Amino acid sequence: MPATTKLLPFALRAFGATFCLLYVIAIVWPSGWAWHEGNPATNDYFLMIVGVYFTLGVFLIRAAANPAANASLIWFTVWSSAIHAAVMAYESVRNPMHQGHLIGDVPALLIAAAVLAVLMRREVGAPA
Repeated sequence: MPATTKLLPFALRAFGATFCLLYVIAIVWPSGWAWHEGNPATNDYFLMIVGVYFTLGVFLIRAAANPAANASLIWFTVWSSAIHAAVMAYESVRNPMHQGHLIGDVPALLIAAAVLAVLMRREVGAPA
């Protein structure tokens, strides 16, 4: 198996695991990951986001077994991550209390989107 073929499954597993660990990451570094004050468990919005990203993470890990068969999910992850990061960047600039996100979750989502996009284009081609 060529090295480039191994990179996409590795990236899917790594980003999938990171998405699954969002709650833990927010506890360790709340100013870069949580959009509210206090314990993450006390915020309904944050718990909803954790649930969505945990689910996405599980499916990205599963997609690593056959990335070509899961291209739509991977491209959804690329584009939704880029758009989510853009909205969060705007909100971080607009509200100085949340500027920690400009060095936390905003670049993390942009990195995930860029890496998966480059590897997908190499492995299975551009999105349909």
